[in-house]
Amino acid sequence: MFDFTPWIPTILVIPPIQKHLDNFRQQSRVQAGSLIISVFGDAVLPRGGRIWLGSLIGLLEPLQLNERLIRTSVFRLAKEEWLRTEAHGRRADYMLTSAGQRRFEEVSRHIYASNAPFWDRRWRLILTVGELDPKQRERLRRALFWQGFGVLGSDCFVHPSADLTTAFDALITDGMTDLLTHLMPLLAADSRFGISASDIDMVQRAWNLEQLATAYADFVSDYHPILEALRYDVQGKIDDESAFLLRTLLIHDYRRLLLRDPELPDVLLPTNWPGQKARLLCKELYRRLLAPSEHHLDLHMKLANGETPEASPMLAERFQNEDPLAPQFNQRVFSVQPEG
Repeated sequence: MFDFTPWIPTILVIPPIQKHLDNFRQQSRVQAGSLIISVFGDAVLPRGGRIWLGSLIGLLEPLQLNERLIRTSVFRLAKEEWLRTEAHGRRADYMLTSAGQRRFEEVSRHIYASNAPFWDRRWRLILTVGELDPKQRERLRRALFWQGFGVLGSDCFVHPSADLTTAFDALITDGMTDLLTHLMPLLAADSRFGISASDIDMVQRAWNLEQLATAYADFVSDYHPILEALRYDVQGKIDDESAFLLRTLLIHDYRRLLLRDPELPDVLLPTNWPGQKARLLCKELYRRLLAPSEHHLDLHMKLANGETPEASPMLAERFQNEDPLAPQFNQRVFSVQPEG
C-alpha cells in the first residue's frame, strides 16, 4: 500500500469543468485500462515513456480510480502485452511495450493532426480468401472495426487511407497471426462506369455514419461549454490538477472516437459533418490545457528512482499547423452553439 495524502476535491472557479469531472467520477463503471493507455500515450510517452506505478496511482486517484482498480488494470495491460515493467530496487517503472507504443503512435498521428489525412482516391481493401470459423470472423471484424475499416458483405473490409502494413501489424499485436494467411490486402483504384455504384454508395453500405455523427455531436456538446468558459470567464483560471484531469478525459474520449472513424475525405461526408467541429474543438481546448497540465506533471510525475522526467519537444508539435487561439479562427468555427 502506498501512503498517499488523502485527496480533497478542488473547488473550481469554472462550473462546467467541475461538472464534467464530477460526471466522470460518478460513473458506476469505468474502463480503467483504456483510460490508462490514454494517459500513457498522451502524458507519459512525451516524458520518456515510463512512470512509477505509485505516481500513476497518485495522478489518477482524483478521478476516483482507487489503487486496487489501477493496479489490477495495469497488471492486466502487462499480461496483454500493452505494458512492461523495469525494476529499480523495490519499485518498478511501467512503460509501453514496443507493440503498444507503435499502436499508440499510429493513433497519435490522427489525434494530434491539424487536418484530416489526404485521400489519394484509392481504397484499401482486406479480403478474406480462406475459410474462417464464426469466432475467427468476429474477432477479425472487431479488430478491423477499431482500426476504422468498414465492412462490405462478409469477406471484404474497406478503408480510404489506412496503411495496410500497419493494419496487419496491429492484427499480429492482437494475437491474430494465424489469420494472416487467410487475408489479402489490396489497393483499389477508381475505374467504375457511368451507371455503376459510386463511392458514396459504398460509404453508406460500409459504415454507420449516423451513429458516428451522433457520437461526435455528443463529444462537442460535452466539451463546448468548457471551451466557452475558458475563453470568456476572465475571472476564472483552471488549476493545474484539473487541467491535467480534463486533458486526460479529453484525449481519452477523442481517441475512442477516432479509433472507429475511417476519417473519410470531405467529398464523401454528409454536409456539416460534426467530426470536423470535434477536431477543431479538441485542438483548441488541448492547447489551452497544455501548460497548466504539464506544470502538474512537473510536480507529480515520478519515476521509480524518484526522478521527474522532462517533457520532450514533441509536445510542441501537437496541433501546430493552424493556431486555433487566433480570434478570427475562434469566431469562424464556433460562432453558433453546437447541436446536441
